[in-house]
Amino acid sequence: ATPVILKIILTDGSSQRLTLRSGLPASIDDLMVEVKKQCGLEGNFRLQFMDLMFGNEYLNLTSVSEIVDKGTLKIITVVSPVTEPQIFSPSSVCDYLSQSSGTDTLSSSESTSSRSAWPAVFHAPKFSYDAEIKLQQAHLAYLQNGTVLSPDPKLKSAILDGLVQEIVRYKVYVCDKEMEQVAQSLIKKHPCLTEKGSSTGCGGWKVSLKFKLSNYRTQLRKLGCPEVVVNSLKHKPPGKGSSAFGVKKAKRAEVNFCPAYSSSETQESLEAIQKDLLLDVKKKDNRQVVKLKMEKTFAHRRQEVVRDAPMVANFMARWPALFEVREINAEFKRITTVPLQSKFLSQLDLHSDNLMKLFQQRGGQLAKRLQPIIAEMAECDDVDAGRECVVKGLCIYMGEEPESLVQEYLDMDEVSVLKAIKDTTIGVYVLKHAACDELEDVGVVLEGIKVLQYLDNVSLAVGMLFGLMYALNLSYPVDLRYTFEVIQKIFMELDGDKLSNKVLTLKNRLFQ
Repeated sequence: ATPVILKIILTDGSSQRLTLRSGLPASIDDLMVEVKKQCGLEGNFRLQFMDLMFGNEYLNLTSVSEIVDKGTLKIITVVSPVTEPQIFSPSSVCDYLSQSSGTDTLSSSESTSSRSAWPAVFHAPKFSYDAEIKLQQAHLAYLQNGTVLSPDPKLKSAILDGLVQEIVRYKVYVCDKEMEQVAQSLIKKHPCLTEKGSSTGCGGWKVSLKFKLSNYRTQLRKLGCPEVVVNSLKHKPPGKGSSAFGVKKAKRAEVNFCPAYSSSETQESLEAIQKDLLLDVKKKDNRQVVKLKMEKTFAHRRQEVVRDAPMVANFMARWPALFEVREINAEFKRITTVPLQSKFLSQLDLHSDNLMKLFQQRGGQLAKRLQPIIAEMAECDDVDAGRECVVKGLCIYMGEEPESLVQEYLDMDEVSVLKAIKDTTIGVYVLKHAACDELEDVGVVLEGIKVLQYLDNVSLAVGMLFGLMYALNLSYPVDLRYTFEVIQKIFMELDGDKLSNKVLTLKNRLFQ
């Protein structure tokens, strides 16, 4: 059968390539299975195809005969209709979970945080009523004769308060570039506030905002905001009593870095749910209950990770439900609001051709190391194997060792493998048999422990390893820092405007 390549548009707006090596499947159901597998999707959805007869509009796919090679399909999430008896109120969910798991402490699933990702363009908000009147009058004077306003203390305070309230919708710790963005948005909306003598026109506003936000964090600490409390002096190590030492804050575009508990929950109630989860994960057909409880305990788990930085073995013993693919995907999305598996694999596919060209253009010693990868990719007709080659080639291209990320064990006995894994701090392991060259096991290792086993392929394992670094708030290993920076900032597009020189060079070459 002739292979068929399709473009799949996912529900988050991203897209990826789907390769059907054996041609079109016999039915739409078989196609859906392949889409779920290659795109890492779950739940109910339907497919739409781009119909040329109707001006490239998307119509529901009713037959595989409507699909053409290099055509486009779109994923549409299907929400099951809910009949009246199934409507979930807080009490009904509580009753359901009580019957399912023997606890009455869990109410309906709530949003874990109202935080949003930092916007690409920051918009200055509306200020208090009297402040807006003063600014309107000053704007008229600015238009008439170019007079800039020197705000009185009350007006300046109202402006700074309004800006700080808008900032904390996204984060409480803001970098210099983001603060510059806020100050620029102010004078863009209100040019009458432009400062004379400042090269940017807003240098004084930027400094004032930094002090205002710092003072506001002090207020938040007194109110018990966990993102700020975790950095109070009493939480510093002995002999390190400096407010600047070891500040714990979002550094990799985490939106929900250390969220607060919901108003209906306490540490004690969430700890009780955690204990129930230890039993729930052992029960069969209990996926929905575990999912709801993991969502409910996100803030409790996240504060534990950020505040205490527990050893992986201890954390795994307390939260075993986290260490499986679906929950790692869910936890990563809670932290960043970005889907993990589908985004990572689709971006890997998107950049694979350009990366292949860059590998071929490389000279010197790196070219020799890349040659086996290039040869394997040229002969490879398997999507998963091709992705693995791209990941390994990326490591080499960034001047790092692929063996530091993916360690292969060929025809080794179990004792030798366990000993080798015990000496591994972080990485992916692969067990193979030389006779058949088939994968016996693919998994993830953290601190010498197998935290994930029997994954489908190496690229999925790398994606899950990346997700666990966020879920456990782990630093990138020094010998793989550039590879993981590429994954974070180019593939996952998280904090992609701040790049090291090495990664910036790669990005410029990729997008030429």
